[in-house]
Formats: sequence, C-alpha cells, structure tokens
Amino acid sequence: MRYYIIAGEASGDLHGSNLMKGITAEDPKAEFRFWGGDLMAAAGGENGLVRHYKDGAVMGFVEVLAKAGRLLGNVSFCKKDILAWNPDVVILIDYPGFNFKIAEFAHKAGFKVFYYIAPKVWASREGRIRKLKAYVDKLFIVFPFEIPYFDSKGISYIYRGNPLVDAVDGSRAMNETRADFAARNTIEDKPFIAMLAGSRKGEISTMMPVLTEFAAKMHALPEYSGYEFIIAGAPARSMKDYEPWLTEANRSYVKVLFGETQSIIRHAEAAVVNSGTASLETVLFNTPQVVGYITNPITYRIARMIIKIRYISLGNLIIDRLGFKEFIQDECNADALVCEIRELIENEERRSAMLADYADIRNALGGSGASAAVAKAMIEELKR
Repeated sequence: MRYYIIAGEASGDLHGSNLMKGITAEDPKAEFRFWGGDLMAAAGGENGLVRHYKDGAVMGFVEVLAKAGRLLGNVSFCKKDILAWNPDVVILIDYPGFNFKIAEFAHKAGFKVFYYIAPKVWASREGRIRKLKAYVDKLFIVFPFEIPYFDSKGISYIYRGNPLVDAVDGSRAMNETRADFAARNTIEDKPFIAMLAGSRKGEISTMMPVLTEFAAKMHALPEYSGYEFIIAGAPARSMKDYEPWLTEANRSYVKVLFGETQSIIRHAEAAVVNSGTASLETVLFNTPQVVGYITNPITYRIARMIIKIRYISLGNLIIDRLGFKEFIQDECNADALVCEIRELIENEERRSAMLADYADIRNALGGSGASAAVAKAMIEELKR
C-alpha cells in the first residue's frame, strides 16, 4: 500500500520514522511519500521526502502570522502532491495548524485519513474536535490521560502506548557509558549539565540568552567550576543559530553538540529543558530536570487566555502533579535556574522524590512496542 505521511517538526520526524519501520514490518511492499526529516528519510528512503520540516516548523500565534504566506503555499503544494501520488491513506502526525487543513482536503477528496499523536485539543482550541470527527477516519492517541478525554467527546480512537518509550529504550544512549559518549565527541569525561533550548529558531533565540547566563553563574561557583554545560544542538539547526550567544569567555565551558540529544540528556547530572518531547525523554532517561519556556510576549498573553491545562510538560500532565518544576516566561531566568539545578544535584532527598515521580510517569506510559502496535492497527483499519 501507499502511505502519505506528514510530520512538521523534530518529534514528529522521530515518531514518523519508527511508525514507518513498523509499517514496513507488517507491509514489506509499503511505499512512502512524506513530509518530515532525516530520520524519516532514513526509514523510508530519501526519494520519498517531499519537504523537510526545517523549512516550515513554526510555533506561536505571532510567529505563524509572520510566516502565513509560506505556510499557505506549502498547504497548496501538499494538496496537489497528494492528488498526484494517490495514496491509500494520509497519515497526519501532530502539527495541527497544517495538518487540519490537509485532513479536510484529503477527506473531501475521498482519501482515508489517520491522525497519529492527537492534536492537543485537551489543552486549547477544543473547537477542533468538530474537525476530528468530520475529517479523520481514525485517531491514534499516545497518552493515557487522553483516554477519558476522548471518551467524553465521543471520538473513536486507538491507544497502543507511547512510542517514545521505544525510542529511548532502544537508543544508543541507553547502552553506552559517559566515557564512550565523551570519547566519541572528543570532549573531556567530566560532569556536565544539559541545556536544551528547543528545536525551532524562535525558541533558540529566546532561550539561549537565559541558558548562557545560567551557565556563567553556575560555572562561577567553586563547586561547579569543573563542570561543562552542553547544549543539545537541535536537528536541522546549525552552529549559526547558537553562535550569537557563544563568547570568548564562555566557550571554554559551554559546548554545542549536534546529533547527540539523547546521549546528552542521558549522561547529564541534571538538565534545563525547553518544554516538549525532550522533557518527556528526560523523564525516561531518569535525568533530573527543570523546564524553562519563553515565547513572544504577545503569544504568551494570548496563550494564557485560551490554554486550560495546569502544566505545560507532558510528564507533569500524565501524573497530574508537579513532578518537576516549570519556569515560564518571566519566571524563567538565570537565577531561578541556578537555584533549582543546584537543589536537584545537591539535595539527595529532592532528587530521589523526582525520580520516584519519573517511575510513575513511565509506568503510566506502558511498555515497549507502541510504534509496531500502532502500525499493525493502522494496517488492520485499512484492510477493513
């Protein structure tokens, strides 16, 4: 069968690649055409890559308006491409601003439409539920707290666990030492703190000033002067996205590594993480963390009016309590981050309590095999 898959950001590329591997195992003759990234290209063949997510990923109300013309152009191109390729199914992965437009088009054009990793209608813009009911043939959810929510909305779904468990447990990071990691990247084998500024250019530009100030203040403390501070370079980004905040003074202890996000999280003493999939990965790697998030002030004010969830991090949402702190907007400053990271490293009781909450989050996500189970369920749906 022919599968047209659309993922618009780094996390979607990860889950899309694992889904494609699962589909191929069930359907060896599977053909793929997709919007995604390097991981999906490796799983489905570079010839099938239509657009790389780095050319279109954008988040936030103001940011979307600024790039509306390009986004609409991509939507128009995608519609024509789907018609020309004539797939058996269109599989949409998260990325709702773009994918809802494609869902409506594909449904009206007579294509089967699957939505994998539900849009976060439980957090905001609940009116999109109408579109899910109207344009999506089957919804595939990945969080246990979504089960009662979609039940209450009368939406049919399939739940087979969370694919991130597979991505973490099967990663190189889980099966290497810190010494191996250091040798591979020609850095010293010494304690370090991970810093994840996000995957989008806008997130990086708002978080990097805070992260480098945090690193400078931590490094100035005698007990942390021997630490390094490693920035996980985001997929599809380059050094030029980080260079403006790397000075002659901080280059001795601040490093940027690309293609090593999971290993950076795994081997860090603690992590400062921009909210998103990386925060949940940090939970699964058992690394103590604090979440920091800054966005455009106008976007933030609008978000406060429409977002109805208590936490911004998936891990905290899963257990419905603050397993790890979230510093948002003005609260996300260097001094607050220094205080919290020191607490997580120096206070064994606090660290142990966080790891206990991590265990609850992992248990709620279920075991391994989610990607393969979802792929199998999709093919069964298509055969019906």
